[in-house]
Amino acid sequence: MQDILEKAKKIKLVIFDIDGVLTSGALFIGDDGQEYKAFNSKDGHGLRMLQDGGVEVAIITGRSSNVVEHRAKDLGITRIYQGKRQKLPAYEELIKEMGVSHEEVAYVGDDVVDLPVMSKVGLAICVQDGHSFVKQHSHWITESNGGCGAGRDVCEMILDAQGKLHDMLQSYISV
Repeated sequence: MQDILEKAKKIKLVIFDIDGVLTSGALFIGDDGQEYKAFNSKDGHGLRMLQDGGVEVAIITGRSSNVVEHRAKDLGITRIYQGKRQKLPAYEELIKEMGVSHEEVAYVGDDVVDLPVMSKVGLAICVQDGHSFVKQHSHWITESNGGCGAGRDVCEMILDAQGKLHDMLQSYISV
């Protein structure tokens, strides 16, 4: 675990997949073709905490959905790449734009389509219910399943490694 914390100390950008990571992976599609997704509010607060702690957050997802745009906007996430079945080009564009190195990036995924990016980053993370092959190629696996707190696990682990979590949590009781 010490190796993971050392990697997490260097992180300046965390990239999240959506389906299976920030959601359970279930897709709800209405008769009108409208897509619905359920996001975990604890994950959302973790993403806000991570940003408040000075770590940038981005999304790269294979599907395109208005609901992802709405959720990202609600959480203050401006770097969103949707419809990226091949995620590596979006990743390369993002790190070039932000001026961060591979070692300063964490990526959270759950399925084999995430592996091209996960193999490049300094901290590759898979959610607990992710594909077994992805778990084999990850540095760390969350305690929680995708859409059920895995995002919060990631945020708190990184904030803890960077020495920021304790003070953040204490601020909620010392108002």
